[in-house]
Amino acid sequence: MTQSSAIAATLRAIRAKLDLTQEQLAERLGVSFATVNRWEGGSNLPQKAARATIAALAEEAGVDMDDAAPNDIDAAEKVTRRRAGSRSTTPSTKSMEQMLWDAACSIRGEKDAAKFKDYLLPLLFLKRLSDVFDDEIARLAEEYGDRDTALEIAEEDHELLRFYLPPEARWSVISGRQAFDWSNDEQDRPTRPKDIGEHLTRAVRAVVRQNPTLSGVIDVVDFAAERNGERDINPAKLRQVVETFSDPRYRLGLADVQPDFLGRAYEYLLRKFAEGSGQSAGEFFTPTEVGFLMAHIMRPRPGEECHDYACGSAGLLVKLQLVARELDPTSKVPLKLYGQELTAESYAVAQMNAIIHDMNVEMARGDTMINPKFKTATGHIRTYDIVVANPMWNQPFNPDIFADDPFDRFRTQGGATTGKGDWAWLQHTMACLGERGRAAVVLDTGAVTRGSGSKNEDKERNIRKWFVDRDLIDGVILLPDNLFYNTSAAGVIVVLSRRKPAARKDKIVLLNASRRVQKGRPKSFISEDDIRPLAAAYLKGEPVDGELIVVDRAKIAEADYNLSPSRWVGGAAGGDDADLKDILDRFDTISAAEADISRNLRTALAKLRELA
Repeated sequence: MTQSSAIAATLRAIRAKLDLTQEQLAERLGVSFATVNRWEGGSNLPQKAARATIAALAEEAGVDMDDAAPNDIDAAEKVTRRRAGSRSTTPSTKSMEQMLWDAACSIRGEKDAAKFKDYLLPLLFLKRLSDVFDDEIARLAEEYGDRDTALEIAEEDHELLRFYLPPEARWSVISGRQAFDWSNDEQDRPTRPKDIGEHLTRAVRAVVRQNPTLSGVIDVVDFAAERNGERDINPAKLRQVVETFSDPRYRLGLADVQPDFLGRAYEYLLRKFAEGSGQSAGEFFTPTEVGFLMAHIMRPRPGEECHDYACGSAGLLVKLQLVARELDPTSKVPLKLYGQELTAESYAVAQMNAIIHDMNVEMARGDTMINPKFKTATGHIRTYDIVVANPMWNQPFNPDIFADDPFDRFRTQGGATTGKGDWAWLQHTMACLGERGRAAVVLDTGAVTRGSGSKNEDKERNIRKWFVDRDLIDGVILLPDNLFYNTSAAGVIVVLSRRKPAARKDKIVLLNASRRVQKGRPKSFISEDDIRPLAAAYLKGEPVDGELIVVDRAKIAEADYNLSPSRWVGGAAGGDDADLKDILDRFDTISAAEADISRNLRTALAKLRELA
């Protein structure tokens, strides 16, 4: 018998004698479920300290490590089947994304889709913290001999762990798989929570007491909240969510999932929330494929400083780091990430997203346009190597408020707009760029066409002219319709550069990516297989029939600074067909107006619902 098969037989025999599932055995040994599963499968061997713990447990169970009986092995399988109930013991093909959505659906009758995130994301985050805590305790147990010693050491020195979790906040206790002795209070009254909702609320507050940096991140909801004498979420349904998250096949520890995979699962939830809740969820969510396209175009290098001034869930910053790792997998120098977000809810989501991905993002709350938080010692806006953003589209801009802008972002960069705020965001972007800085900003399609061809003076057109005349626009990418979650309109990515390569000077790359669309329900998407080719084509900057064209700045000026890729790619590249130009311009204007009407209608309906 090989060493691996002997260990596997011993573990199964121990489980049979002590009536333990693999998960329970993992807790006794101070390791993860996945580790026990690998040991029993013979794909991995325990280290010296773990073997000593196994030997001690074998002695307790009366198991001869040199001669595990076959009937004991069979009995172990029966324990697993009995404890699991009807659940299959074979590996599941169900994706983590589906598991998370199943959890969401279990409370669907209690909360509308817009509220799912308020409860599920902190719960998912707590599960991640707990699984990582267990992994770190297992690491200490390997070093110091056993789990109890490791826990004692962690109790004395919390700095040994990323985040210290008190016993009542650990998932094994929350799920009921491990008992916890709730002490009485000062008046000798029992403190045991009445139900799972009360337990979870106490748990997240206990985590914050031990880890003050998580204040406002994990404790954003009360799981036991009541309205009109009734719980917001029925405890039985909340227990069902906990059970779904407790499936050992879906651990969220350090070795169980890659950050990218977990992030995709996390963003899957955000996307599902957005689909069901309209603009409120779409405000802080940029479709995954758009974020990766922007990151691949930016091509971040180790150590570069990156900023998102409207960071929402911090998804764009996270994708920059993931792409940086892909481009240079051997580098140990991370990006320096900075994000600012206005709303408390989105700020909390961003903090969770960064921690889940094990990334350090310096975050600040506040209105970026009025009060940018990241400034130099002299009070100027801090500059970066890369800026990415998806600010709110078509927001009103009051130039009176910024008549005396302390950062001088508008007067010296084409003037203050009097209509929509899209170009004000690009002016702010330029203020954030260092001398070699580059940026990718998502805006409404109307931002690159409004005012062109008009006989009347137009501020937006004039600002576009200022940018084009100074050769600051590297390119514009037209995205497919029905991609974003708060609108069916197509968006554009405007790429800016302070210092273009010599081959791209006085030229603008216009890429029409609308043909790469895949129809979905309810939203369309760009296939993952198309992301890198699109980015590569853009960076190469060579014409592609029907998709990409490189236009001289002089031609852009002749077209009155119309930067819409649909205006140039596919039959209108030369700008000579006046009839077609007029049709396209009018179509862009009508589309923008239609989008505005739709947004205003949704806003009005939302206010009516609040009053109802």
